[in-house]
Amino acid sequence: MTMRRDVNGEHPIRRFFAEALHDSMRVQLGLRHEDVEEYLCDLLMHFLHDDDIYGIRDASGRRIDSVVDMVVEGDVRLNADSFGREREVHKHIGDFLLFWSGVFPEFLKQIRSPAGKDALLDPIGQGRLSYYVASTFDYGDYAHEAPVLRKLSGEFEAYMVGLSLMRAQFQGLQVRGWVDGFDA
Repeated sequence: MTMRRDVNGEHPIRRFFAEALHDSMRVQLGLRHEDVEEYLCDLLMHFLHDDDIYGIRDASGRRIDSVVDMVVEGDVRLNADSFGREREVHKHIGDFLLFWSGVFPEFLKQIRSPAGKDALLDPIGQGRLSYYVASTFDYGDYAHEAPVLRKLSGEFEAYMVGLSLMRAQFQGLQVRGWVDGFDA
């Protein structure tokens, strides 16, 4: 088992994400939602590790890989044992689909493989819906995040484009050699 290094707020990759997201969202797209920029920066940091990308587990502790199975896991009428679990899973589905759609859209072909469970998945529609469901939990500990999730639901495609612009900046750094040897 490998140990994770702590990647705190001062880590160069976090600073890069924050600056690139700001440039992509605010400067290039005109989206002036600092709270969403911060949320997306946290999301990118969280998803540096694939065990977090695939962080939803079933009751037996098995990793859930397909979005269809995540939806089932997050439905309180089916597998979710609480409304909190429903919110957690739908928030994760929104994050998962926004991440893949914006940062690695080429991976969507693999997710939507004709032989897979997600063959008929509409990543944008499901991402919007899942963020919307999570945003309806707007009380208690969830109140501060609900407006951000509502914005992500309402402007999913715009934030997807912003993430793709951020990726292009990162790829530009790779070409110049800045990323060589980086170890998260």
